[in-house]
Amino acid sequence: MTRVVSLFLPTWSTDRARRKAGDAAPPPEAPLVLIGRDGNRRIVLAADAAAQASGLRSGMPVTKAQVLVPGLIVEDADPAADSEGLERLAVWILERIAPVVAPDPPDGIVIDSSGADHLHGGESAMLDGLIGRLAMSGIAARAAVADSWGAAHALARYRTRSAIRAAPGHGPSVIASLPLEALRLPSSVSVGLRTLGFERIGDLLEQPRAPLALRFGPEIGRRIDQALGDLGEPIKAIRPPDLIEVRQAFAEPIGAAETIARYIGKLVVQLCERLEERGFGARRLDLICHRVDNRAQAIRVGLAVPVRDIKRLSRLLCEKIDTIEPGFGIEVMTLAATIAEPLERKQTTSSLVEESLPDVSDLVDTLINRVGERAIYRLAPVASDVPERSVCRIPAMAAETGASWPGHWPRPTRLLPQPEPVETMALLPDQPPVWFTWRGIRRRVKRADGPERVFGEWWKRDAELAAVRDYFRVEDDAGERYWLYRAGDGEHVATGSHRWFLHGVFG
Repeated sequence: MTRVVSLFLPTWSTDRARRKAGDAAPPPEAPLVLIGRDGNRRIVLAADAAAQASGLRSGMPVTKAQVLVPGLIVEDADPAADSEGLERLAVWILERIAPVVAPDPPDGIVIDSSGADHLHGGESAMLDGLIGRLAMSGIAARAAVADSWGAAHALARYRTRSAIRAAPGHGPSVIASLPLEALRLPSSVSVGLRTLGFERIGDLLEQPRAPLALRFGPEIGRRIDQALGDLGEPIKAIRPPDLIEVRQAFAEPIGAAETIARYIGKLVVQLCERLEERGFGARRLDLICHRVDNRAQAIRVGLAVPVRDIKRLSRLLCEKIDTIEPGFGIEVMTLAATIAEPLERKQTTSSLVEESLPDVSDLVDTLINRVGERAIYRLAPVASDVPERSVCRIPAMAAETGASWPGHWPRPTRLLPQPEPVETMALLPDQPPVWFTWRGIRRRVKRADGPERVFGEWWKRDAELAAVRDYFRVEDDAGERYWLYRAGDGEHVATGSHRWFLHGVFG
């Protein structure tokens, strides 16, 4: 099923202007407008969130805006730079989210996310992650995912939530309550419809099409059909100029899985030849199948390391053939290395007797493309004495961080997300518990080792200036081993509450 994301950037022009200014940009709370000319008049073309909150809108005369908001920051608009920036942002999203991405001027981007959401933890996680990353870059955004471009476009712009997910197979009810403007109708048509008493999209859905088409032309029916998914709306995907890409057109449309697999193999050979010419390996492949009904089916394959192996790339792509819906046939197939990196030939062994390390990147690639990149990771040490800060997740095939694992005291194989309080009986100040109760079960301590004293990181957090934890490794009478600590040194209140917590489990 087709799923489309519409990304709405309500203050794109002013956000881009602030990013361009860098450290010289005005503070976010300072109202900013971008202006241009309409004949002999100077008018507001874009207003940031602070300016909009003060009542300023696009099309307003600049003199009026300056009277309404004393101290208003006024700068010249640059529509050409806005358009170029939108294209660069679309390429950035293409490399990270989905294979089919296109600018939706003047303030949006459209994404065909069919089959790509599982790589990001699902549709909701995909939207939240995209909006969050843009927010960190100083770009305000709202996004919606639906079964059609028209529905997603309407939801992103006329709902107030930042992320909206319409369930797959949704009906017209998701857009029925939205205003007429959500259909992307010309303003003259919207005004005419309101004159007749139509206010919402649902009002139009209840009416026969013929009288509306007779008076306003076919545009209303076309936009309704696009929003409902009854009429295809092809997305013209953006392609970076330096993209390594190969293409295969067919005299007769194809649709059988075996035929698709055969041509995937041919395209991979051609792509690897082009990669070899540049000394690159593919880190991400996008296969786009253009159907005869002007719709595109895309599959994406990610790789842990740069790869130029024909068999390996073909296998990963062919594993996803069952997600392609050929419809009435595929007339063009395009294979692109969306992310390519230099590939150096490495010697696997340094001597005749040395055993080479096993290459697990092929296994990692298979798992990533089945369950998503976020689900496959490894743990790496972090230079910190505080246990919950001493480890982090990194990509499965990432380079070593340079930090080493602590070796002076054993660490549990499982660290709880949060230390859990336990009831104990212990002899203060330096004795381990005699027994402790965790999750409703009392456990008698048979053996114990400790304490291992951990001090707070006072150079990071003022509250940890005097903080102390005393950790003990204990074994109960059932042979289970646990990692407990007392908050504080057992004597001074300033070092902690002297309560006991269970922080990890061994084995």
